[in-house]
This record gives sequence, C-alpha cells and structure tokens, in this order.
Amino acid sequence: MKYDVIVLGSGPGGYVTAIRASQLGLKTAVVERESLGGICLNWGCIPTKALLKSANVFEYIEHAEDYGISVAKPKADFSGMIARSRGVAGGMSKGVTFLMKKNKIDVIMGDGKLLSGKQLEVTDADGKKQTLSADHIIIATGARSRHLPSLPQNGKTIIGYREAMTLEEQPKRMVVVGSGAIGVEFAYFYNAIGTEVTVVEYQDRIVPVEDAEVSKQLEKSFKKSGINVLTSSEVLGVEAKGKDQLVKIKTKKGEEVIACDVVLSAAGVVANIENIGLEDVGIVVDNGKVVVDEFYRTNMPGYYAIGDCVPGPALAHVASAEGITCVEKIAGHTPEPIDYGNIPGCTYCFPEVASVGMTEAQAKDAGHDVKVGKFPFSASGKASASGHNDGFVKLIFDAKYGELLGGHMIGANVTEMVAELVALRKLETTGHELIKTIHPHPTLSEAVMEAAAAAYDEVIHL
Repeated sequence: MKYDVIVLGSGPGGYVTAIRASQLGLKTAVVERESLGGICLNWGCIPTKALLKSANVFEYIEHAEDYGISVAKPKADFSGMIARSRGVAGGMSKGVTFLMKKNKIDVIMGDGKLLSGKQLEVTDADGKKQTLSADHIIIATGARSRHLPSLPQNGKTIIGYREAMTLEEQPKRMVVVGSGAIGVEFAYFYNAIGTEVTVVEYQDRIVPVEDAEVSKQLEKSFKKSGINVLTSSEVLGVEAKGKDQLVKIKTKKGEEVIACDVVLSAAGVVANIENIGLEDVGIVVDNGKVVVDEFYRTNMPGYYAIGDCVPGPALAHVASAEGITCVEKIAGHTPEPIDYGNIPGCTYCFPEVASVGMTEAQAKDAGHDVKVGKFPFSASGKASASGHNDGFVKLIFDAKYGELLGGHMIGANVTEMVAELVALRKLETTGHELIKTIHPHPTLSEAVMEAAAAAYDEVIHL
C-alpha cells in the first residue's frame, strides 16, 4: 500500500495530523496499536476530566446547604464514577473513528516499525505482517508513565495513571508521588471522594513549573481540603506489610514512614520510542526524544516526529498544533513555526491552575523590568456568588513596552479563561489596551482586566 502520508500513532497529535493531511488532499493512513484517540482520549485528558467532574459534583452536593439547599448526606459511588469516565472515553474514541471515516483515512491496527526507504512494517494482533510505504511518515507515538527505581509499579499497590482510573475499589489511603498536573489532579479527585491523600514532591513546592505564588496558593487550598503535602521530600522505597504499603520518605525533618493502601507514581512521562525502528532507519535521538527541526523533520528525509516523543511540552494541544504545522509544510504551505513561549498550560485539580508565558521570576531573570498586577477572586462578585473565591489572576508586563510577558491564574474555571491571555500575547496587546478592553460584569474574566489595571495602579475593586 502506498500513501502520501502515514501517521504512526492516533493520539491528539496523530489523528489531528491525519485529518489535516486529508483536508490538504493527501492520501493518508494511521497506524495504531491499541485504541484510536491514544492515551489522551482513552487514558488521559478526557477520562480524567470526567472523574474530576464527578468529584466536583460530589463536593457541590456535600456543600449544598451553603447554597440554601437541603439534601441527604451523599455517598460517593466509586465504581459508578469509574464507569462514567470509561463511557465518556469510549464515546470520544468512537468519535475519532467517525472522523477517520469522514475524512477517508485508512486505519491500520497493529504495531508499526519504521523501515528504510520510507516504509513501515505493521504487525497485527495475530502476528500477520504487512508493509506500507509513503512519501512522508510522521511519528506520533506519544508517551507513557515514567517508572522510578524506588517505585517499581506492579499495577495493584504501586500504580501509574492508567490504573488510577480503573481501580476496583476506592483506597482509604493513598500516597501520590509527584505534584505535576497528573499528581495534583488525582490527589484532588481521591481526596474529594474521601480517600486520605498525601502528596510527596521532590522540589520545594508543588506544581513547580508554575509561578511561585500559584504554588503557594494551591498548597494552601490543598491543606485546607485535608491533603497532606510534603515538599522537598523524596520517596526512598515502599515495603509491603500485610495489606499496608509502608512508604519510606526522606523529608526536611528527617525520614518518616506513611502507611497507605495504594501508591500512585506521578513523576512524569517518558517517550514511546523503543522498538519502532528509529535505529534501523538512522533517526537521531537525544535524551530520550526524537530530534527534529522547526517543521518536525528528522535528520532522515521523509521521516518526521511530533508530540510527546519530541522535545517540548508534553501537552495534547501542543501535539495537535505540531502535527498541523508539519503537514501544512509538507503540503507546500508556509506555516509559522510554533511559538513555544506562548503555550497555555492547564491543570484541572480544584482550584484549577492555568498559565501562559513567563513566571515573575523568569521575567526578572531574563532582564525585564516588570510591572506585576494581581487581582484576588475574593474581590470578585461572580466568584463570591458562585461560592468559590479562592485564588487570583496575576499578570506580568514589561514595564518599558507594556508587553504581557506572562499570565497566571488559580481558581474555579480558570482553564476556560487562559485562552484570552494566549490571544493577547499572540496579538502583542499592551497592558493599557487590556485595561481598556471592556469585560462583561459579573464574570470571572473581569479579574483579567482588573489584574492589568492593578499593574498600572488603576485597579477599581481593590
């Protein structure tokens, strides 16, 4: 079989790439070894958000009296939450199947291995092999949970994110190792439905890639919710004793042991680049990632790579954008290279976290004279009316030119607000222009305008 484009992997990088290639008139195939939609749709972005929504609804019901509503004491149906999450994921995967058919993309199930001469060998579940060829082969194999030597995952008592979504029983006690997006999202979910949760973070603050003030606020909110947070701490090992898992932790105060039922290893991801033929073709790999140029070409003509298997943020929307840029260049268009300084990041714990651009510390380290504006949701009428006024919006501007260097939010629904900041940065909007951009009242988004005004000493509601 000969194609214009073959995409290896069907996650949000792969399937979006394939659709855009087809739109551009290229005969396209996707090779997938497991399920259409990849990790994001089946085991990541989508099913986790379904679980988090269940936790969010449960918390609303628990606090119904705060809203003047009397209800019986609720009980979390853990298996029901898991079933709903899997159903949502299944529905989305079927949606990708529909999109493949709609766009006349061939879907070939099996393990793909790159061959020289722009070929790809596919082995199906029965061991049958076939060889495909294309003018352009795009690697979009994604990533998986990183295994730590001190935390050998067994899928039952020491688990990764996939198992955390499908446990048969809700654990009474859980230790979450790592406080990036995966770690804090699962920490929030399990704590919200009644599990006793401890978060262990090696660095000196949780969500360490975020602005320091955001990290401080999230730790405060987590502790208020009953989550035990240990920073500057390292898990040395886990010992099983009866039904207990004894987690040995080196902390700032010395060593301590925490007993739990399940340990969740959430210490990042590692690229899926083994056994796909990179070495046979001669594609260069560095530090566990495929080396590419600004249009995702590898060192070997006709072979490309996008998403979590190349350097850059391991985010679904980044993979999609990279794939679109890649195939538009293949098709002879003139796409702009992606600006990796303007990529939004979202974390869906509660309160939510969203950010784009530089933190305050990064802006200062880069030599900028900055103006910083911060507006707390405690001063927002809409936040108070909704019952969730923890958090803030923080904006960092270049003092000389008024450029928005970075924006950082923590609070309810802020993941739905950050795109405004991405657009503002893309359009090179100044702080004064943002202040004069009328925002609707009452909304949470007013906090963006107010934070900009605060940076220039023009804030009204503080």
